[in-house]
Amino acid sequence: WLHTYGERFTDAAHNRPAGPPRAPGGPTIPRGGAIPSTPAKFPNEMRYDAATRRLYVGEGFIDNVTPEVRTYQVSGKTTLDQWFSYRRLDRTRPIIGDRRPPSPLDKLQPDSWPANYTEDLLNLLHVLTRLTGLEARQADLLERICASPLIDAEILRADGIFDNDNTAVSRPTDDRQNRFSFRPPRH
Repeated sequence: WLHTYGERFTDAAHNRPAGPPRAPGGPTIPRGGAIPSTPAKFPNEMRYDAATRRLYVGEGFIDNVTPEVRTYQVSGKTTLDQWFSYRRLDRTRPIIGDRRPPSPLDKLQPDSWPANYTEDLLNLLHVLTRLTGLEARQADLLERICASPLIDAEILRADGIFDNDNTAVSRPTDDRQNRFSFRPPRH
């Protein structure tokens, strides 16, 4: 639900409503914090003040951004820095190794900071806020899974999960059906 920004896996009974997720007490743009939308003030830098939990985007700012959200990483890259690098004024990237030069399409960008960039940034900050809030529970779940006994392949085979050739059951069907079928275990 979080990773789809509330477009999939919605369930109001489990606090997963349709639409962009919001974190209670999460990121907000206070009065005077709007990111300027004039061409002369198009943001080119993003910085963070951990003492005030304020994320500055050019001359604008967003409050209630936790240090965990600011430093959140995926595959070794800081999510906010990566997001901003594709939206800042100077988007040039160095050519590394034998990589082909950037496309001329990379030079196409708005003249000023669009309102939808701010909306996208707030949505991202709320999702990251909720994700960082889940990390302790996810770590506990992973620890319990890793400490649990493994399911023996012989048990799965006896329940019919594997064919005789020890591979998962998958059989092609015609184009009107799913490409693979699954036979549930016998009980």
